[in-house]
Amino acid sequence: MEDGQAGANGIDLRGARYFPGFLDRPAQEALVAAVRGVVAAAPLFRPETRRGKQMSVRMTSAGAVGWVSDRRGYRYEPRHPSGVAWPAIPTEALAVWEAVAGVERAPDTCLVNYYDAEAKMGLHQDRDEASFDWPVVSISLGDDALFRIGGRERGGRTESRWLASGDVVALGGAARLAHHGIDRVRPGSSSLLPKGGRINLTLRVAGVSP
Repeated sequence: MEDGQAGANGIDLRGARYFPGFLDRPAQEALVAAVRGVVAAAPLFRPETRRGKQMSVRMTSAGAVGWVSDRRGYRYEPRHPSGVAWPAIPTEALAVWEAVAGVERAPDTCLVNYYDAEAKMGLHQDRDEASFDWPVVSISLGDDALFRIGGRERGGRTESRWLASGDVVALGGAARLAHHGIDRVRPGSSSLLPKGGRINLTLRVAGVSP
């Protein structure tokens, strides 16, 4: 497979599978409309780290449980911080999972992160789930973001790739616990979101009873 051709299994990105341009413009617009419905039901909030520092991204979730972070730590909760139930995962997002995850089990949560021009996400592992047997599927919408991925151990070699609107990355198998993050967003690189910025959806199997 030539570089830049995703094929059925995507492009290998340090063990993760990268699908550039997986969603065309109409599909992106439909997914953004669905995300607006999620945000209307469960508004974006700014999580805190265990040390009480606010993260630069704003977030919400959909599904049986949603991810939250505060001084009590990182965890999944059955309700939004306001007390309302999380809305259902959009069918448009579930269709992406079904196409690339390679597993029969459906996700039970979908994190929605909004990055403005100044937001970023440090290198981290997704390890708050009950089992690491299931992949994490990431969907990019809006402005380009510089994605960085390394290995399971912190401090090793990393690789960076600009993710554009409509790109999908699946972290499973050996890459399930790879350290990864977003170094920066490229403002104005997409016209998908009228006010700019980037939406990132991550579909997961939390495996935590609501």
